[in-house]
Amino acid sequence: MAWTVGEVARLAKVSVRTLHHYDAVGLLGPSGRSDAGYRLYEMTDLERLQQVLFFRELGFSLDEIRAVMADSAFDRGDALRAQRALLAEKARRTGAMLTKIDEALAAMEGGTTMDENDMFEVFGDFDPKQYEDEVKQRWGDTEAYRESARRTKAFTKDDWKRVKAEQEAVMDAFAEAFRAGLAPDDPKVQEVVERHRLSIERFYTCSKEMHANLGRMYVEDPRFAKNYEDRAEGLARFVCDATQAALRLA
Repeated sequence: MAWTVGEVARLAKVSVRTLHHYDAVGLLGPSGRSDAGYRLYEMTDLERLQQVLFFRELGFSLDEIRAVMADSAFDRGDALRAQRALLAEKARRTGAMLTKIDEALAAMEGGTTMDENDMFEVFGDFDPKQYEDEVKQRWGDTEAYRESARRTKAFTKDDWKRVKAEQEAVMDAFAEAFRAGLAPDDPKVQEVVERHRLSIERFYTCSKEMHANLGRMYVEDPRFAKNYEDRAEGLARFVCDATQAALRLA
């Protein structure tokens, strides 16, 4: 049995453009062609695509996936078992997050307060004040800094928790769009750009021009770039390009 590119896209819930891109970069090509020259995928191709998507869900770049799957020692069974272990750990962490959310809701609805250590144990080493001195030195004389200081002065730990969750959700949305092969000026990407800009406006007024400048900083400053590159190689540049596109489209 063979499937067309459109049928495979619907089965895998990816875009036809993504499948074309996978073919172009030598990651996943169809086993055959129809008499009219259209791509035809067989079961082995679907199994390979499934493998690719598992790797993508785990944050592997296309180059990394291609290298792993091109290795002569690559074994689908071993890969599936390793992927399962990684996803199980991800599920464990998600479960821990859900438990803390439930505890926070119960505390809020019951009129009590969670222990401050329990509140943040699932976030690891996140500290919203870790760059405070540098930020003050670089932008302390700006109105944006003063506005941000006024707003965050009253932030509670719950507020910072919400900020963290919001930022993570936006970064995940950028990563999903990048992995899907969308262009920086694609309307779906631009929706995420606007979500990102509005999340910044929680702290200070952020024009599209200022947002574009921040986008460049995500590439130029390795510390900021790492936040995106840890999700997908090339994501920092993608976010930068998307913010520049938003300014051009304004």
